[in-house]
Amino acid sequence: MQSQSKLDKILKNYNKESVPYIQVANLIPNDSIVLLDSREAAEFNVSHIKNAIWVGYDTFNKDSISKKITNKNTPIVVYCSIGVRSENIGETLLKMGFTNVKNLYGGIFEWKNQDQPVYNLDQEKTEKVHAYNKHWGKLLKKGEKIYK
Repeated sequence: MQSQSKLDKILKNYNKESVPYIQVANLIPNDSIVLLDSREAAEFNVSHIKNAIWVGYDTFNKDSISKKITNKNTPIVVYCSIGVRSENIGETLLKMGFTNVKNLYGGIFEWKNQDQPVYNLDQEKTEKVHAYNKHWGKLLKKGEKIYK
């Protein structure tokens, strides 16, 4: 799969794999897993994975996370557009003492590319996905790309 190998190359170039990946096929959201969206608010507001908690990237706040997630063994999956920003947030979570942190491989782009649902702020399914910018947006093959 050509697009997969392109994503592999990009992630190998940008990431250290310091946070273990979880593949889209292996992520079955449930009440025991905390999903953290490490994109910016404008991206999250367009769509996100159901029940994800927005934590941001530039505005990420350790104290806020410590208050929201008190059990350091809670399974956490962090995601962003493709998995680069989420690795950085995942590293921070590991340094904070969280023990069960995973990075969603390919982020919300890969989630949508594999026909998984995304939701808007009204918790309604949507086809819209914030594509970050024209360069990275090329990795989003399905859904309606939003850039604003």
